[in-house]
Amino acid sequence: MTIVDRLRSLIGRKASASKVGVRRQTSGERRGDSAHEDALRAMLSDNPNNAQAFRDLAEIVRRHATAPHNDEDPLSASLDPTARARQADLAVWALAEEFSGNPKAWYPLVELARLSIENDHDGAIRRLATAAERDSTGEALAEGLAILREANLNGEAIGLGIAQWRPLEHTPRAASHLIGAMLDSGRPSDARRYLEAIKTHSDTKAVAAVKAEFADKISRAESSSLPERH
Repeated sequence: MTIVDRLRSLIGRKASASKVGVRRQTSGERRGDSAHEDALRAMLSDNPNNAQAFRDLAEIVRRHATAPHNDEDPLSASLDPTARARQADLAVWALAEEFSGNPKAWYPLVELARLSIENDHDGAIRRLATAAERDSTGEALAEGLAILREANLNGEAIGLGIAQWRPLEHTPRAASHLIGAMLDSGRPSDARRYLEAIKTHSDTKAVAAVKAEFADKISRAESSSLPERH
């Protein structure tokens, strides 16, 4: 069962009956909302990795998915807040799927992974790996590592980071999450090695920030891991 099927089953609707994510006029909808949605879709068609445009459009489709409609069936009308939140997630899922087909799109894949990390662990990691492969700046990798760390999946974050990270090309923000995952996993020696690897990155200000954040933490972790002398 795919994550979409799981989400649909949670809200008790058949897949063929779902209308979430489709713009529907409601009595309370402002006229400018439709124009705004069209403008955001146009922006994402040009650049599917425009994070702000995606977030703004996601907020609109969430609102559409959870707002009462005149033609709403009794089951949908009686949904509790939790079920409506799941319906909103399904709307954002449909939105992210819509733009993830672009071979340059990585941000929609990150959002798909964020929505599926709890119910489709392996699928989420595959989406994050594909997102990282599509992005040469390292922003996709940084976002993916952040999602994995937030889910307490530091081992998976380390695996993804080691496989995808390119120290001279990627933003030091990606290294920051990788180093953090290594520290959280009790691997200070590996964390130090990766901290050393970003020294030659051209963004010296970002490198300095990562060093300031982790240098002392790594030293303390290394000291605490040394065997006691008798």
